[in-house]
Amino acid sequence: QLQVVESGGGLVQPGGSLRLSCAASGFTLDNYVISWFRQAPGKEREAVSCISSSGGVTYWPDSVKDRFTISRDNAHNTVYLKMNSLTPEDTAIYYCAVSPTYTNACPNLPWKYDIWGQGTQVTVSS
Repeated sequence: QLQVVESGGGLVQPGGSLRLSCAASGFTLDNYVISWFRQAPGKEREAVSCISSSGGVTYWPDSVKDRFTISRDNAHNTVYLKMNSLTPEDTAIYYCAVSPTYTNACPNLPWKYDIWGQGTQVTVSS
């Protein structure tokens, strides 16, 4: 069974940091495009960052560029999202998604991803 499981979310004060993990089972992560999405209450799910099979990375909202870093640990079959300088606007459920169709292109549309985790809540509040 192909699945991914997210972890690492929690409550953090503004300006703090978190590292989210996306652990895969049943397949090898470095063969696919892996993306992080987030969904805040009342808002649509939005793409945050992506890492392709070749290791190329993409960040979409301007608000996360220079603050978020996506990386992959092939030995542990895990993708990470390190988030620094967090603000209340980063509060959302963060999802890891896998696209078996794409390898080196990073789509930012949720419907292009077939495998999703259950999500991990990130709350930024003082």
